[in-house]
Amino acid sequence: MTRPGTAGPEHEAAPGHGLTGVADAGAFLARLVRLDPVAPVRLRPAGAAGRVALWARLPWQVLVVRTVDGGPGDGASTDVTVAAPELLAELERGGSALPARRDAQWRWPLPPARSRPVEALPAAELRRIAGAAAGTLRSASEHGVAGRAVGQRALRDALLDHVAVLVTPDDPPGPPVEVPQRLVQGLIRMGFLGPADGPAGAPAEAAVQVRVAGRWVGLVGPYGAAWLQKATDLAVTPLATRPNG
Repeated sequence: MTRPGTAGPEHEAAPGHGLTGVADAGAFLARLVRLDPVAPVRLRPAGAAGRVALWARLPWQVLVVRTVDGGPGDGASTDVTVAAPELLAELERGGSALPARRDAQWRWPLPPARSRPVEALPAAELRRIAGAAAGTLRSASEHGVAGRAVGQRALRDALLDHVAVLVTPDDPPGPPVEVPQRLVQGLIRMGFLGPADGPAGAPAEAAVQVRVAGRWVGLVGPYGAAWLQKATDLAVTPLATRPNG
């Protein structure tokens, strides 16, 4: 029996999302929801005290992450998945409650925590690459390819699979690292480079790191990162026929 003045189970405080970097988290979630209105978002400890990593998967199979401030010992200090639009709405109203957990909706592996840089790319060059791809898509949609009409989806998938940058590591030497347009679009569309034209006298844009972690390739910008797992080579071996099934 619960004595007066004590909280029973029905009066326990609801878990909080624990996000204190509300502006940064809101910017991430707003862009994510525009690209996928029903996207789940995973809140995961970032490794540093008081920091939380927000993970999501874009419709073109790229994982994106932004690390924001979050207090220890609250809902954000555990690994949970919620609906991105519900969390965004909670932040916009100034609330602190963690939306209903939807852990079963997260079905994708994450890249290893440890990664190594292989190259630094100018942010302006990545903007140019993304803009050129958008222009190609518009032109092909309007005029076709070699005079032949091509479906919008086929064009988009071909462009996303195109290797936008090929990096050959020097130190230590290694096999070439392919950076497909999927990664470039993820970085740009999520706003991880920041504004293209800052105020007069602002410092030059920070370079974007190409990083690898096992079979993962990532682009790490000033405000977040996009990661893609390289396809594995699958061998199909027919089952030997056995008597009696």
